Parts: sequence; C-alpha cells; structure tokens
Amino acid sequence: MLQMKLCGDLVLREHCAPVDDITPEILKTMDEMVKMMRDQNGVGLAAPQVGVTKRFLVMMNPETEEVFKMINPVITLRSVDTVVMEEGCLSVLGPDYLPVYANVSRPAVVTVEWTGTDGKGYAAEMSGIMARIVQHETDHLDGILFIDHLPSAKREMVMRKVRQRK
Repeated sequence: MLQMKLCGDLVLREHCAPVDDITPEILKTMDEMVKMMRDQNGVGLAAPQVGVTKRFLVMMNPETEEVFKMINPVITLRSVDTVVMEEGCLSVLGPDYLPVYANVSRPAVVTVEWTGTDGKGYAAEMSGIMARIVQHETDHLDGILFIDHLPSAKREMVMRKVRQRK
C-alpha cells in the first residue's frame, strides 16, 4: 500500500532518475497511484509523492476523467504567454488535512513528450488545466513544489498553514 509523502519529507526534494525498464512493479505502482489520486479527489500524482524517486506520474483530465500514465515525461516547449491559476497539492496540506491553495503563474501552453505504459512514445500540446497539471507534476520529478513558484511572502503564508498541521 502506497503512502502519501507530505511537505517536509525530503523525498519530495529529490531529483528523480529516469525509468530505464518498464517493470510490472512500476505498472502496479502507477495503477495504485491512479486509485490514490481518485480517492483523494486529486488530478495528478507524481512518483516522489508516494516515495518513489523515478520519473513517472499519473494525471487526469478533470473534464473527461481521461487518465494519462506518463513515464519519463519531458516538457519540450513552453509558451511565452503565462496564466495565473490556483494550485494545490496532495502533499501540501493545511491544519484541516486538506490541500492549501495559492495562485501560481505558469506558461499557458506546453508540449510534453513521454513514454506510455505500452513502451511507445507520445507527445501532446496541452493548454488550460491540463498544461497546469502536467507542469505541476513534472516539477515534482525535479524536486520542485508549487510553493517554490510563489513570492517569498506568499510562500511563507502557505507554509504557516502547513506547519499548523504538525
């Protein structure tokens, strides 16, 4: 059974290693991550959030509920245009054990390439909420949390809420 890692756990700051072999263990972990993501009303979950320092993630289109399982995802293109949207994270919880939210500016459109669970290569241009999710989740693979994109005063406000949980 996978366990969610929370803000403060050092695994969330690790730079994840590429997946060289798509093993049954990785596929099983990804299936469990999809279940965990859905159970916690999330739209994305990256491997380090469950303590695995490999480059894979799962994410869901909240409008269609289509699930993407991405191995070794890479954002190859980011638009110059940015958009500010509210973000939260299943690993950044407040005193009520619910995600803490903050407005984050990110590129509006991205192109992402990844390997699917079938071993084939895929690419997609994503915008709107999907661009937001894939950027948030790929950040996790590099040890970056959404709070790292906030100005210091805003980040401190979020962290004050996180520390109240402990």
